[in-house]
Amino acid sequence: MPEINILPKEVYQLIAAGEVVERPSSIVKEMIENSVDAGAKNITVEIKNGGITYIRITDDGCGIAKSEIKKVFVSHATSKIKSSEDLNAISTLGFRGEAMASIAAVARVELLSKEKGSDLGSRYEIAGGEEIDFSDAGCPEGTTIVVRDLFFNTPARMKFLKKDVTEGNSVAGVVDRMAISHPEISFRFIRDGKQVLITSGNGELKSAVYSVLGKEFSSSLVEVDYSVNNMHISGVVTKPSAARKSRAMQYFFINSRLVKCQTAMAALEQAYKNSIMVGRFPGCVLNIECDNSFVDVNVHPAKIEVRFANERPVFELVYYGVKSAIEQQDTPKEVVFTEKKPVTQTASGRLDIFRKSSDKPSQIQFSSKGSESKDVWKVFAPAADYKTKAKEEQTEKLYEEILTDAKSFDAQKEKAEEPEAETPKAEAPKIDVPDFRVIGEAFKTYIIVEIENALYLIDKHAAHERMNYEKLKSSTEINSQVLLSPVAVRLSREEHSAVSSNLELYKKCGFLVEDFGESSVIVRECPSMLSDEDIEDLICETAGKLLEGKTDITPEQMDWIFHSTSCRAAVKAGDYTSPYERELFVKKLLSMPEIRYCPHGRPVMIKMTKYEIEKQFGRS
Repeated sequence: MPEINILPKEVYQLIAAGEVVERPSSIVKEMIENSVDAGAKNITVEIKNGGITYIRITDDGCGIAKSEIKKVFVSHATSKIKSSEDLNAISTLGFRGEAMASIAAVARVELLSKEKGSDLGSRYEIAGGEEIDFSDAGCPEGTTIVVRDLFFNTPARMKFLKKDVTEGNSVAGVVDRMAISHPEISFRFIRDGKQVLITSGNGELKSAVYSVLGKEFSSSLVEVDYSVNNMHISGVVTKPSAARKSRAMQYFFINSRLVKCQTAMAALEQAYKNSIMVGRFPGCVLNIECDNSFVDVNVHPAKIEVRFANERPVFELVYYGVKSAIEQQDTPKEVVFTEKKPVTQTASGRLDIFRKSSDKPSQIQFSSKGSESKDVWKVFAPAADYKTKAKEEQTEKLYEEILTDAKSFDAQKEKAEEPEAETPKAEAPKIDVPDFRVIGEAFKTYIIVEIENALYLIDKHAAHERMNYEKLKSSTEINSQVLLSPVAVRLSREEHSAVSSNLELYKKCGFLVEDFGESSVIVRECPSMLSDEDIEDLICETAGKLLEGKTDITPEQMDWIFHSTSCRAAVKAGDYTSPYERELFVKKLLSMPEIRYCPHGRPVMIKMTKYEIEKQFGRS
């Protein structure tokens, strides 16, 4: 039998630290929770190098008595609970008594604290679990903790940390979530000497959401305030029209504690069923208030996973609370009509897109010729109608490429048939396109084609998507277009970190994406086949995939970016296509016999033989 050993202090401290301290953001979370439990009204978080070399958290809470300071760094020492009965109804964010001891075991820690009403504060320094200094100090009321050189005594764990920007974004995400869960506290976040966040602390959730998640997200919210089964839910959710391509903007709290709650997530999305498009998800900041005995937070060291005594009341609370909110407060999307200003050219050749306020609007003459009317419409039409026209022109643009390829194909075929006057050259590969007849289109989606003794139904979106995909995949250099108006995309902190860490990947796929500040990126170039409208959705969707852990640039990873780009650039089911466009489309498709499925695996066409049709009519 192996000998049973009693682990020395320095070993079991490192084991405990491994459970609690995973990265800088873990430290920040634990220390902010302590500040909140201490009754702080103002909390400042400062980091350098992603928090790896420096973290400082300052609060104006109750402070720590000099006689209690050493206990802070003793395992299982806590002021939150006293007996086993207290575990059945935990009301504080912290309670384990492991965090500070674990942090001190793997970093250099300095603590300054002064109780309210005391004349003098205290300074305590500890590194690797060993006391360095303990003395009186002059400091403001509250507590300041500085953590330096994380994992200085366990260098093997350093290799598991990511880049400074990634670790910094993770810390920023923690501060963001704490700020919106406690709008009554003013949070200030300083990153590498620059203040990047400050909240008012006025107790208004929308104010905190605006500061943390931005104007675009906060402008599309409806308030939730609902009670049932002795439980209450409050917060905000996005309107169905503002749904996103990922769940990154969903924040759930239980008694102001951030949690991962599958029950609440399922109830939220069920409340939006039949209100948002498939593949889109609502955003939310929701806090569930319930009796502390109803929820068990003592499930995981990180305290982010919880267990309910009964899941059903939680589901009903979230479902009916959100459902009633969007039914009562969501209003139809308003269309704002704005006049398009004409573009004129000055004598110097400069384009003048502004008109002086004193200028009177000129009379608009509508020509009977279609092309001239179209040009006038593009200049003076209201914004919403112009958008519709732009969509139609986008469809035309998508087929210009098909037309070009078809003409090129005809030219090559004719050239191949002409007699060679000079020295014979190698002939271009000849592709036999069978004789076909386009009969029409069903449901503005399926092109009906007759070939020999069979009918074919072609899914024009699936087929065009595969054509785009093959073109992107086979290109050694993807043709990109410079956007006239760069597109700014707001992301969550984690999404932003994933995108900013993979800018080279986007570049290989035809996108020029730049970091545009906290939680935003800006797209300056995109593949020429893509429209401006699809860029934001594509960046959000690919950010979600990168966030799932796909952080290495691989051919497979480029594939799913190509999939997303091809899908959005393809003509949509329901878009109008003229008979001439259908003819060209079918001709190109039949010249590419390798195309049988779209990138997602759906067939691009189905075949019905004359025999099978006649069999159904009893003719055979």
